[in-house]
Amino acid sequence: TLLPECLEDFVGEDNPVRIVDAFVNELDLQTLGFDGADPAVTGRPGYHPSVLLKLYIYGYLNRVQSSRRLEREAQRNVELMWLTGRLTPDFKTIADFRRDNGKGIRNVCRRFVTLCRELNLLSQAIVAIDGSKFKAVNNRDRNFTQVKIERFQQQVTENIEHYLAELERADRTQPAGLQLKTDRLHHKIETLRERMQQLDSLKSQIKLEPGQQLSMTDPDARSMATSRLGSAVVGYNVQTAVDAVNHLIVAHEVTNDSSDRSQLSKMGVASRDATGAPELEVVADRGYYSGVELKACEDAGIRAYVPKPMTSNAKAEGRFDKSDFIYIARDDEYQCPAGHRAVYRFTSQERDMQIRRYWSSACTSCAVKDQCTPSKYRRISRWEHEAVLETVQRRLEHLPDAMKIRKRTIEHVFGTLKHWMGSTHFLTKKLGGVSTEMSLHVLAYNLKRVMSVLGISRTMKAMRQAGA
Repeated sequence: TLLPECLEDFVGEDNPVRIVDAFVNELDLQTLGFDGADPAVTGRPGYHPSVLLKLYIYGYLNRVQSSRRLEREAQRNVELMWLTGRLTPDFKTIADFRRDNGKGIRNVCRRFVTLCRELNLLSQAIVAIDGSKFKAVNNRDRNFTQVKIERFQQQVTENIEHYLAELERADRTQPAGLQLKTDRLHHKIETLRERMQQLDSLKSQIKLEPGQQLSMTDPDARSMATSRLGSAVVGYNVQTAVDAVNHLIVAHEVTNDSSDRSQLSKMGVASRDATGAPELEVVADRGYYSGVELKACEDAGIRAYVPKPMTSNAKAEGRFDKSDFIYIARDDEYQCPAGHRAVYRFTSQERDMQIRRYWSSACTSCAVKDQCTPSKYRRISRWEHEAVLETVQRRLEHLPDAMKIRKRTIEHVFGTLKHWMGSTHFLTKKLGGVSTEMSLHVLAYNLKRVMSVLGISRTMKAMRQAGA
């Protein structure tokens, strides 16, 4: 045991750290946008970006994301000693690399998806799209909206009134230690008045903020409702598109928009570009249903499977729904359940959409009017591109298992990512930093997934072939 050993002896041929080393060594870091890939002629050379990139990929593969923890691991972890050539950068250098090379790290994540495509791991052009809320470093108490501030101000006002009543009672009853109690109450009242002034200042500041929200720690974080009733998280909405066969993340995007409604076409186009499929099929839940977005997908050659949300109360109240009316394209009319024709009346514009209105003159004397509408006429609205929505609905009827495919494809991916994060928040701030951090999580997930699908030896062989 006293004989010196080579570091190579501690790292087996089937060790995943060799795949990290081979992958990074074949990257053209200067082309990908990393600073320091071409060192300056003068001055002491800094750490090569390949060393720090290997350090981060290894860290995220092994659930070590903190720069301080990575610093300690580089000093004691034999695998990291082998990977970095026994270089031990300090935590500030490690953290600065992630902060300053966001573009390069995101490009590396895309490059790995391209590699997966070259390995025919994305052969079937069908992906599932979904979004999930991830916590930001910003605490809920440091996030303010107009409603929150008004509620805080009401609480402060009630507390001030309570302490003033206590002062009046103390003056009237003259208890023992009156001066001490009076001083304490005055101090509390003064503190509350200062708090009220701070809230007034924040109220004015919120009006200038996008989305009428103010986050004090991470200015880009937003308060977002979650699937759990009555709960909210201050964070980001992470959109992902996952391959339905090997469950690889082909595209992702971090946004501070709490709604998924406007994300479908953007994620669809990103997935199409990543997979290289001329015709892509995307599956998403009803939270993505938007006529404008579905129309954009059709225009881009993307076949979407999105169920329509049930927003009408007609069915629940026992009346006919819009689906009970049959559109006759030849005559541009609707046939109602009673057999009457609802004819075109006029066109209006709502949220930049042209909406056509139809109704029948026979509504007033119809025998089944009570089952149709409580109004004088049953008015039917039709978007100028309603045919697109009807095509999506027919497509969905021909694939009844679409939502099951979506669930088994993408739900576990978010669970895995949050588990690796330790059910905690992002370590970085602002949209750019959080996007970089998410790219490292996605790269680590995809790398581990490929090793699981192909095995260590085949993955290693594929990396060498890609480099050649």
